[in-house]
Amino acid sequence: MKHKTLTTALLSAAAFGLMSGLASAQDIGACLVTKTDINPFFVKMKEGATAKAEELGIELATYAGKVDGDHETQVQAIETCIASGAKGILVTASDTKAIVPVVKKARDAGLLVIALDTPLEPIDAADATFATDNFKAGELIGQWAAATLGDEAANAKIAMLDLSPSAPSVGVLRDQGFLKGFGVELGDPKLIGDEDDPRVVGHDVTSGNEEGGRKAMENLLQRDPEINVVYTINEPAAAGAYEALKSFGKTDGVIIVSVDGGCPGVENVKEGVIGATSQQYPLLMAAKGIEAIKAWADSGAKPENTPGLDFFDTGVNLVTDQPVDGVSSISVADGLDRCWG
Repeated sequence: MKHKTLTTALLSAAAFGLMSGLASAQDIGACLVTKTDINPFFVKMKEGATAKAEELGIELATYAGKVDGDHETQVQAIETCIASGAKGILVTASDTKAIVPVVKKARDAGLLVIALDTPLEPIDAADATFATDNFKAGELIGQWAAATLGDEAANAKIAMLDLSPSAPSVGVLRDQGFLKGFGVELGDPKLIGDEDDPRVVGHDVTSGNEEGGRKAMENLLQRDPEINVVYTINEPAAAGAYEALKSFGKTDGVIIVSVDGGCPGVENVKEGVIGATSQQYPLLMAAKGIEAIKAWADSGAKPENTPGLDFFDTGVNLVTDQPVDGVSSISVADGLDRCWG
């Protein structure tokens, strides 16, 4: 876990009286708590938060779990932020339900808490959420995969490579969005794995990394070696799934789709490892989050949601060089220009 110590400017009593209750830039501390420092997605998020904090004169402390799913380290980080006197916290929760009590503690202490990328459960447990529409991101790659297969989509054999056993909201939304987009009838859209469509070979978890993707793909190939569609929670998992398929001699005729749109992932689309990916914008999420903490510290204003949604939508684009009718997409070249901006 990495962090930078928060600092507080020393103010004289007279100077403090002139502030009329408003915080100066030097007084504003913020915390960023991500799932891991390993995944490039969260590295980019940290870059966005750091750059915006420097621009606005905010002291930023950053924390991360040791691995994706390290809930306890995130709880400890939020406790530290509360004790430090920070004005706000940006968090991408590993366990979107279990994190709620410590988030409530932070909000009760007067901190603004913004969920980035991954909505809490319930979503209003945070003051605001800045995220991709993760259900739409999944839906786009599902629609693309089904249209690419055409009539053969009716005979597909689908592997679902999810995130973790705790099934955080981001994983559920992407999984269920993909299935809906592909044309699979959903059971409870808040649950993973309750669909009864025989085309779904099974679900396994990846921890959002390459090794996890490889193991999950191997497990599902043992269940059915004829898998020809692979949904992956993110691009590191997709890269691992491809390596497993290659070791089984089964890369031909298999479609891999994913979500994130990071530069390495878009390069994998260019190279044919991934057929299409839904690109999101973590740098924007983090920068907007820091701006919101500054506004909260200055005036007590909270961010507003995108009209018609219960979160602030930071956008999503399908990236592929194999466009299909009826599914909006951008090229790989455009995806590389925009990756994680």
